[in-house]
Amino acid sequence: MPRTNYAREQAVMPRQYTRHFHVRHYECDPYNHLNNVNYVRYMQEAALDASADVGWPTQRYMESGCGWFVRETEIEYLRPIGQGQTVGVTTWMEDVRRVRSQRRYEFKVEGSDDLAARANTEWVYLDMEKQMPLPVPDDIIQAYMPEGAPGASRQRNHFPKLPEQPKDVYTARHHVAWRDLDMMGHMNNANYLEYFEDATSQAGNKYGWPVTRLLKMGRAMVLRKMHVQYLQPALINDEIEVTTWFSHAEHIRARRHFTMHRISDHALLAQATSLWVSFDLNAQRPIAMPDGYVEDFAANGSPES
Repeated sequence: MPRTNYAREQAVMPRQYTRHFHVRHYECDPYNHLNNVNYVRYMQEAALDASADVGWPTQRYMESGCGWFVRETEIEYLRPIGQGQTVGVTTWMEDVRRVRSQRRYEFKVEGSDDLAARANTEWVYLDMEKQMPLPVPDDIIQAYMPEGAPGASRQRNHFPKLPEQPKDVYTARHHVAWRDLDMMGHMNNANYLEYFEDATSQAGNKYGWPVTRLLKMGRAMVLRKMHVQYLQPALINDEIEVTTWFSHAEHIRARRHFTMHRISDHALLAQATSLWVSFDLNAQRPIAMPDGYVEDFAANGSPES
């Protein structure tokens, strides 16, 4: 009966895998927090290990000529993780929809039951030579979900339409360097976040609020959420332009948006939207943005704010 099948599907749990990381000093930022970008690097490693754990290591994918590529990454930072702590990243494949799969992640510091972060990535299964999507093979689905696919997954958060850009966007140009590349010769997914964070810091310099000014006040603007959509790979020696602007500045928080284009053909490589929170570093809690902060950034604000 349909009702019985539904109950069985709801009881099915995807196979989970947990990878532990000891946070090293060079992975942390000046706040003694694990740098935001390194969460994504941990996610990548956990996903690769989880795949190997079910019989699909990287080498097997390479031999097959097919593999997974990230289309979107969304992460929410809930509690800081510090140098010397050990964090467990638990990951599982939540669903498969023809050529795509949704993978979830949860971060917990050893000794705590509280989530430090949660994230999801949408992966697309591709023919690596043709760079064309392919239906996910049944044997891969069976490896990840040996008890069968679970019932309907949570609603996916599709990448939103970015608000209108102001005339005074901040832009920075870079060349994709060897250090940016992954095993496929593409700029690594985590490195896009590095460029976006750098643009945020540099925009602060332009509008009179460098990080050093905030630090002297015992303040910081900390990243709470980041949602990145990857559209085309950035390759070695590509000259890229990163653009950023903000919207919806409200008391303790503001949203900041990004695009990355290749300059030679103006192709949109990636776009992102993020939520930043004003933070008191001494009290370790959110606090209203400093007087004059929003006003000084006004020219960089979206007309839709």
